[in-house]
Amino acid sequence: MQIKESAEMYLETIYTLNMRGGGVRAVDVATEMSFSKPSVSVAMKNLRQGGYVDITPEGFLVLTDKGRAIAEMIYERHTVLSQILMALGVEEKTAAEDACRMEHVISPESFAAVKAFYETHLKNKKTPSL
Repeated sequence: MQIKESAEMYLETIYTLNMRGGGVRAVDVATEMSFSKPSVSVAMKNLRQGGYVDITPEGFLVLTDKGRAIAEMIYERHTVLSQILMALGVEEKTAAEDACRMEHVISPESFAAVKAFYETHLKNKKTPSL
């Protein structure tokens, strides 16, 4: 399941936009990520060819099972890392930005340990929500 960081970011963005409700179009991704429409169009073509995204006849982006698995993994990493950083006193905006960088490079082993620590010591504590 090894793909480039930029592809992970696109998949995570599609995933989070879908969670907000309604269908997701390439223009929504471009707006959310502050990227140009042509850049997003090229990325969506590559993600379609890789089997990560499908496009409905109406033009909505739909994650395939393969794309959803990656998006969920990255989203979970982002959420857990952000919450830990905020629990340590990092300002929410900074925590989210740092988590966005860390989520792509942390090893599965290290993340499993961080997640276990989070669930044991921090999950039920009051921390700001994302």
